[in-house]
Amino acid sequence: MDSPEVTFTLAYLVFAVCFVFTPNEFHSAGLTVQNLLSGWLGSEDAAFVSYHLRRTAATLLCHSLLPLGYYVGMCFAASDKRLHWPAQAPEAWRLFLLLAVLLPCAAGALVYHWARDRWARHPLARTLALYALPRSGWAAVAASVDTEFRRIDKFATGAPGARVIVTDTWVMKVATYRVHVARQQEAQLTVTESRQHELSPDSNLPVQLLTLRVASASPAVRPFDIRLNSAEYGELCEKLQAPVRRAAHVVIRQSLSDLFLETFASLVEGNQAYAVPSGQELEACIGCMQTRAGVKLVKSCQDAAAGECQQCYCRPMWCLTCMGKWFASRQDPQRPDTWLASRVPCPTCRARFCILDVCCIR
Repeated sequence: MDSPEVTFTLAYLVFAVCFVFTPNEFHSAGLTVQNLLSGWLGSEDAAFVSYHLRRTAATLLCHSLLPLGYYVGMCFAASDKRLHWPAQAPEAWRLFLLLAVLLPCAAGALVYHWARDRWARHPLARTLALYALPRSGWAAVAASVDTEFRRIDKFATGAPGARVIVTDTWVMKVATYRVHVARQQEAQLTVTESRQHELSPDSNLPVQLLTLRVASASPAVRPFDIRLNSAEYGELCEKLQAPVRRAAHVVIRQSLSDLFLETFASLVEGNQAYAVPSGQELEACIGCMQTRAGVKLVKSCQDAAAGECQQCYCRPMWCLTCMGKWFASRQDPQRPDTWLASRVPCPTCRARFCILDVCCIR
């Protein structure tokens, strides 16, 4: 059986990781810095810049206290080590306590430095000051950002720890400890990477994540990367004033239907193949008239008399791509998680079939 100190260590480690990276369960339970200190932070909609000045400072302080919290908890979980009396504690624990105390002290000193001159030394305020007119300060630019953030036509996406916000003038990335800002007129966005994931957290369909590099014409503004789903790429481009560049090796699949067709084809290729009877000639696909018919509907998911699927007696008339497009066209666009398991009628005879019944012709 595990000792109390090991059990506490594992439990606290899980809590610390979740508190820093805040999964959906912690957001739902309100165990976030933003929720716990909402009274002091204020409203993001009312004052975006002021809210994130305080949020980044509070997040840094709260996270820096985690090692000290672990030591305090170990004082009770491992009482035999006499950690509540540091002078009598083992040398390794005394060193850990020293580091656990110095970390929030250093974070507090940094936050105090940021907060001086009404937060003028905060990294976000210093970035906004680069865009200020000669006789105005960063506060005037912050007011402009606040005004545009309150508009309903802004583009916003991403998790709370990595949000991407694009307004008429600004491109912003809200990270855990920092807010990156670039003016649209001076920024160049380049798609540098695309990653394909087999399953998304919200559905059973694959998802493509794009990484875009935001580089400002001003050398004083550090470039930063933003990530978003390829399905949102078109909406992002509509909000931007300049076209987005793309690296030569990056292929963007923007449409949810495109992602589904790729999955549909891969699943069908794993089904049992259909052998065309001798003497039967395959004609052109009646959907596209570009390629030969390549699939046949054969009930394979269950026994002939079982289930909702029905036997289709149509001869092969469709190619794999057109059959996949027909399958996708019969789905509810609001419920992509049900697409793969659904059943649709044959485009010719209306016999119902599922993906398991689609057989490639050999």
